Amino acid sequence: MTGPLLLGVRHHGPGSARAVRAALDAGRPDVLLVEGPPEADALVELAADEGMRPPVALLAHVVDEPGRSAFWPLAGFSPEWVAIRWALRNGVPVRFIDLPAAHSLAFRTEGTEGEDEEGVRVDPLGVLAETAGYDDPERWWEDVVEHRGTAGDAFAPFEALGEAMGALREAYGDGGHGRDLVREAYMRIQVRGAQKEFGPERVAVVCGAWHVPALRQKTTVTADRALLKGLPKVKAEMTWVPWTHRRLSRASGYGAGITSPGWYAHLFGAPDRPVERWMTKVARLLRDEDRLVSSAHVIEAVRLADTLAAMRGRPLAGLTETTDAVRAVMCEGSDVPLALMRDKLVVGDVLGEVPDAAPAVPLQRDLTRLQRRLRLKPEALERELELDLRKETDAARSRMLHRLRLLGVAWGEPTASRGSTGTFRETWRLRWEPELAVRVAEAGVWGTTVLGAATGKASSEAVEAGALADVTALAERCLLAELPDALPVVMRVLADRAALDADVGHLAQALPALVRSLRYGDVRGTGTEALGGVALGLAERVFVGLPPACAGLDADAALEMRRHVDAVHQAVGLLGEFGTGSGSGPDSASDSGSDPRFGSGAPQGVRARWHSVLRTLAGRESVAGVVRGRCVRLLLDGGELGDEEVARLMGLALSRGSAPAEGAAWIEGFVGGGSGGGMLLVHDERLLGLVDEWLCGVSDDAFTDVLPLLRRTFSAYEPGVRRTLGELVRRGPAGRAAGGGIGAGAGLPGFAGEIDPTRADAVVPVVHLLLGLPTEAEAEAEAGARTARAAGDECVGVAG
Repeated sequence: MTGPLLLGVRHHGPGSARAVRAALDAGRPDVLLVEGPPEADALVELAADEGMRPPVALLAHVVDEPGRSAFWPLAGFSPEWVAIRWALRNGVPVRFIDLPAAHSLAFRTEGTEGEDEEGVRVDPLGVLAETAGYDDPERWWEDVVEHRGTAGDAFAPFEALGEAMGALREAYGDGGHGRDLVREAYMRIQVRGAQKEFGPERVAVVCGAWHVPALRQKTTVTADRALLKGLPKVKAEMTWVPWTHRRLSRASGYGAGITSPGWYAHLFGAPDRPVERWMTKVARLLRDEDRLVSSAHVIEAVRLADTLAAMRGRPLAGLTETTDAVRAVMCEGSDVPLALMRDKLVVGDVLGEVPDAAPAVPLQRDLTRLQRRLRLKPEALERELELDLRKETDAARSRMLHRLRLLGVAWGEPTASRGSTGTFRETWRLRWEPELAVRVAEAGVWGTTVLGAATGKASSEAVEAGALADVTALAERCLLAELPDALPVVMRVLADRAALDADVGHLAQALPALVRSLRYGDVRGTGTEALGGVALGLAERVFVGLPPACAGLDADAALEMRRHVDAVHQAVGLLGEFGTGSGSGPDSASDSGSDPRFGSGAPQGVRARWHSVLRTLAGRESVAGVVRGRCVRLLLDGGELGDEEVARLMGLALSRGSAPAEGAAWIEGFVGGGSGGGMLLVHDERLLGLVDEWLCGVSDDAFTDVLPLLRRTFSAYEPGVRRTLGELVRRGPAGRAAGGGIGAGAGLPGFAGEIDPTRADAVVPVVHLLLGLPTEAEAEAEAGARTARAAGDECVGVAG
């Protein structure tokens, strides 16, 4: 062989990796050239570090714009990784020969990840597979390369693949992509330099098979340099970062992606009997999911996979055959367990590791230190993390995750806690993605530590925030992340914006976030005096501005205002609770001004003020019906209105003097919007009668107009509630009066005129079982046992 040893490979191909290792063992080159950015030459020695575990990736980013980045992923079965490890073990220098990242990043647009597409208008593997009579390129590649042993001429497969790529480029062109032509020109220059230094036949090149014909092409140095003249350039930095098998399944890095990285890793790592070993892995996974899979299932699945391979003319059972066999034998024809197998084994959740010696921005080093101290290791597998904020470690974990979210590093996503609604519990859904390394690098402009960077970004966002609600949300995030140096800046901006903003809607949107922040500050031990003062001032401005703001609204604006009223009501309820101590009334402690969270401006009857506003809105005819109805309902639920007064207000709203549309809107506000209004109508037949009487009196034309609104209101009820309401309405006023209530009418299915004691008693044991209480018989037996024990103790005492 003359010239360099050109080893054209399929990126992330285990068969190519085995062939490369065999070729390097046979050729014993003096230097190894690998497709990749030359900036990585200084990092290549880290590949031999014990702390380096693939999959990993080379990450390059623009120094001034970390978001402009590119990855070059390498798995344990990637030919490039195998070649690098071979060279490091044998003392052979390694050089990367692709276009420098300084140039390739200059070509890129911000936010793009991975290398640019190869620019090939045809799929080389697809064309070769079709030529060979295959309809699946992956299956063809498995048969020709992955299932082929390494016996025989170690260079033959590369020569054959190079010739095939040459024929393809001749038939379909070189792709017509200027970037590829530039890259290949740079590669040729680097190969010539290595040949001049080490000798023409002492150089081995590992690159994508598509580039092999271009590297064999006879060109002049002048022509190649002409292609490189005037290339854009940026200042770039490079490091190693962890990667995942799941991310290998997407096209990135070299413009190549694979659909089954876990399967390929198995093929590369299995020393022998790959099908048997694979079936054993699948069986273990299914057993862990409590499926009955025996060794007999494994044996039968292997036999079926081999039989299918023979019937299909394949040299060895591939992923298709093994999957079909698993479905038929272990999954009983169901595709549901197969989805788990594909996710956990075919793709996999392997996350690589990078040694501490790898270059990293200071923020990344601080994050790594925090992760170790808090014992919170990044994992590719999504998992839930339950935190109890009363514990020091869990509180520190919460602070770190909230700070990272503020920095745009979405390692954790808050989710609803199961089994507890207290503010001392948090639930996070964690999953580490390789791209988060870029987000950390981007966030490094705000500081060198997680705390410092989060503080810097929060302060900057407060000044730049537009809406008042954005500032209050930021204040909430600052409390969650415990940023004491950023909170004063945010509070100054919040106070200024609140003083200038006259929009009641904006104020109403901002108040709930402030009140939630007071709750978070309480459980986290964070000082919230300034926040409490702003919250009280904001609430007072809402109380004053809400009545005039609710007048003259159209339908959409009225619905929006109803949502604001609901939000303020919930916030006021929490705000009043903060001052509640041992007093007897709901506002007893708050009236005393004893809550330190509000400083000298503790809430003085804030609930009473809010109830007064609700009464005002409920009685004004100029207020939209949906808002009036909601205010009446809130007052009823709070015990501020009696049943007689509620019936009076409903009667006024549904009188013949009111427009039908307004009456329908009032009903929606009173019993709609997920407020449990259906059960209210079920148990208060007087209110149901008012609604029924009003609806029966609506004219035909008006009924057509109000029907969509009523349908929206009543369709949200549970089926059982709707059915019960229908039965009550069917009975009519006379039937309801005779029945005497929801549970008393003989005409209502499922209810009798009087309670049947025998049927009622039959339910008692079930209720005891559900509540974990002893049944009557068990209670009597336990009482008898206690009596016997007491009698025995007394006898013993007498005998003693």
